Amino acid sequence: MTATPLIFDKLYPKRLWRKNAEKKIIYLTFDDGPIENISPWVLETLEKYKAKASFFVVGENVKNQPGIVKEIIEAGHTIGNHTYNHLNGWKTDTKEYLENVRKGQIIIEDTLGKPVRLFRPPYGRLKQAQANVILKDHEIVMWSVLTKDYKQNINPETCLNNSIKATENGSIVLFHDSIKAVNTLKTVLPRYLDYFAEKGFRFSAL
Repeated sequence: MTATPLIFDKLYPKRLWRKNAEKKIIYLTFDDGPIENISPWVLETLEKYKAKASFFVVGENVKNQPGIVKEIIEAGHTIGNHTYNHLNGWKTDTKEYLENVRKGQIIIEDTLGKPVRLFRPPYGRLKQAQANVILKDHEIVMWSVLTKDYKQNINPETCLNNSIKATENGSIVLFHDSIKAVNTLKTVLPRYLDYFAEKGFRFSAL
């Protein structure tokens, strides 16, 4: 399912699923980076369209690629926490999960020298007890369009068409600057940006 059903907004109202639908703005987000040779390509592609985005970074990757995280901020994008090593909240003890989130938070903020207040749970999976604590200091950002660019068997044309069909004013769109997604992403992202730029949409960070 590419488009997130509206019922999720009602089930989890304290999590951000989409933004104001009155303006022609799309909120691009990228998960799982930063990755050498992939994240820089994303930045170059976004720059061509004067597009801004939010990058939900994995602490372990930030440790390995601190320079790329700084480039993301310098280019006018925003950063969010995606845990230290991409934990599934449903399968992780709450205390362990929160410690992992904090570990990721520390390395991201130490690298950037500034607070980070956005958080996205890997896989979108988060226990309510975990969410209750995280919400004290963060905005939990979900998505209204899941491109599925990470699926190894997805046809890029199918990915593109489904993503376009699911996108509307105020959509929060989830791509991945990851090794799994790179082949599909390099085909889909420029064409996706082309399509909506021609229709007068702006691309904004959260």
